[in-house]
Amino acid sequence: MSEESTEVPAGLRTVADLDLKPALEAVLMVVDEPATEEHLSKILQRPKRRIADALRELADEYTVQGRGFELRLIAGGWRFYSRPEYAAAVEGFVLDGQQARLTQAALETLAVVAYRQPVSRSRVSAVRGVNCDGVMRTLLQRGLVQEAGTEPETGAILYTTTNYFLERMGLRGLDELPELAPFLPEAEAIEAETQEGVPSFDPDAPDAPDAHRTDD
Repeated sequence: MSEESTEVPAGLRTVADLDLKPALEAVLMVVDEPATEEHLSKILQRPKRRIADALRELADEYTVQGRGFELRLIAGGWRFYSRPEYAAAVEGFVLDGQQARLTQAALETLAVVAYRQPVSRSRVSAVRGVNCDGVMRTLLQRGLVQEAGTEPETGAILYTTTNYFLERMGLRGLDELPELAPFLPEAEAIEAETQEGVPSFDPDAPDAPDAHRTDD
């Protein structure tokens, strides 16, 4: 009498029966943002420690194999990314002749928000010496900044960067932003000179006057 197979038929297998690493790969192939270990643990019905160990093992395997992609821990979660050395190939495919980069004004504004957050539009405008309303709207639409409460003194809306910003920058958290110590004296001086002369450009602030110079 032949020994009966203990393998569970594919149609009857539950999530808990699936091989962990292939299951992780399948899920991470379809995520829209980095998936946390806690969320993956809940979805795949495995202890968080097992999930964490399997993710790091997969990341190491891809590196050893020299694959064109890598598994990275970004903004508190895990996601597949193409390797930097193949950026030219990916950029050529994605852009296909179209420019999708942020303007210099948008990059400067985003930098001010990243290092000064939470910060109001008028404060950002004071640092840059120019109305940033249009640029801020662009950053909001692209999901790089978000509203984060109001300023107690003025009632102006405050803004911070988002997890999507961390993801696009390849950062685990804001503490990984490059140090600006060598540039701070100059930045502080510019802001001090412009704070009084630049009106509040924040449309959400009470009695905000109209601006004449903008980035639009």
